[in-house]
Amino acid sequence: MPSPASSLPVQSRPAVWPAPRRESALDARVSIPGSKSLTNRFLVLAALADEPSRLRSPLHSRDTELMAAALSALGATVTKTTASGDFGSDWLVQPLPRVGAPGPLQVDCGLAGTVMRFIPPVAALCSQSVVLDGDAGARIRPMRTTIDALRALGVQIDDGGRGLLPFTVNATGQVRGGNLTIDASASSQFVSGLLLAGGRFDLGLDLRHAGPVLPGRAHIRMTIEVLRDAGLLVDDSEPDRWQIEPGVPRGLDVTVEPDLSNAAPFAAAALVSGGSVQIRDWPTWTTQAGDSMRWLIDAFGGSSSLDRSGLTVHGTGELSGVDVDLGEVGELTPVVAAVAALADGPSRIRGVAHLRGHETDRLKALTTEINRLGGSAEETADGLLIRPAKLHGGVVETYHDHRMAMAAAVIGLRVPGVGIENVDTTAKTLPEFTQLWTSLVDSAGRNRES
Repeated sequence: MPSPASSLPVQSRPAVWPAPRRESALDARVSIPGSKSLTNRFLVLAALADEPSRLRSPLHSRDTELMAAALSALGATVTKTTASGDFGSDWLVQPLPRVGAPGPLQVDCGLAGTVMRFIPPVAALCSQSVVLDGDAGARIRPMRTTIDALRALGVQIDDGGRGLLPFTVNATGQVRGGNLTIDASASSQFVSGLLLAGGRFDLGLDLRHAGPVLPGRAHIRMTIEVLRDAGLLVDDSEPDRWQIEPGVPRGLDVTVEPDLSNAAPFAAAALVSGGSVQIRDWPTWTTQAGDSMRWLIDAFGGSSSLDRSGLTVHGTGELSGVDVDLGEVGELTPVVAAVAALADGPSRIRGVAHLRGHETDRLKALTTEINRLGGSAEETADGLLIRPAKLHGGVVETYHDHRMAMAAAVIGLRVPGVGIENVDTTAKTLPEFTQLWTSLVDSAGRNRES
């Protein structure tokens, strides 16, 4: 299926983008578009609501456009306002109809984990079959937990026994709900996807995780917060158990916070180059996992201050090695690994074995690309060990992974001659990345070497 996000404007660039290098301290300010995680959660709840919703300052990227297109394919109406802010228009959402169009419906998940894990429980509430597929890389990402969970709730799914995309949800218009136990150790998105739709199940949902350590708990806390924002009753008082009462989400009128995970490389820029970077409108309280950058900044030897204007990060260019558990905030791992590769001491990143099932095998990819540049990185059972080494230039492969491209840009600030293959993969969550990054480096003069 062609991607509905292919219409997003992406400036044509060379196959290898020369990462801008910075030889002097930074003094920059940057604004970051809305959170992908919040935008896609709000879109799902708005589609399941009992009245229209408005999402203000949402993220417009490939992942969010795919989510909007998926919900539209199921029968919701997602339109953009004529007036636009700094990063695009607001979204107006008319909920899914009680009776949808004749099936089978087609949904393109692209490479978006939130789409492939959040949409199937919503599709199960439709009154016709829904076929889900995605990019080639999506067809190897774990989906069996979602498929088995819905089957346990009485939903018929045809996946050919593979536990992977593509598959068909043979929906009947209702899901029984009730008690359900899953192993979500591969991704917290399995929990979030079921919870987002769980209020619309006949009996609600009493969901338990049973298995190895559950990663990404911060994202589950975010899901619970947005469910409560929509008026749904959720009890998360017992570890690894979430109970959502039957109910219909109310319409939303929300402003989406800046994406703090996408802000991570900009915060890291101050650490590796020295000087300061202010990230505007960083929330003083948030459920976003990216907020953990604040303590990671301190761990590497930098400092930060948070006020009404945003988060200001200060660095000296001297970097300490770290020993950190990123199990709850795995998406920060590529940027943290990039900073660690430039540090003066060894670093260990723990708790992120689940990253082997992300857009790419991120642990293998990070090890390969850091070592390609002369670094010393090795995989461990649940993470990475990175030792000090003198890095040199080279072309960094991105593996169609936006976080790999951002990590390479961080290294390129300090290391001359770093090129990034397919930097446009950042359009998955931040189409403006190269413009914002170049402006950051240009804030007081720039040295570019290729």
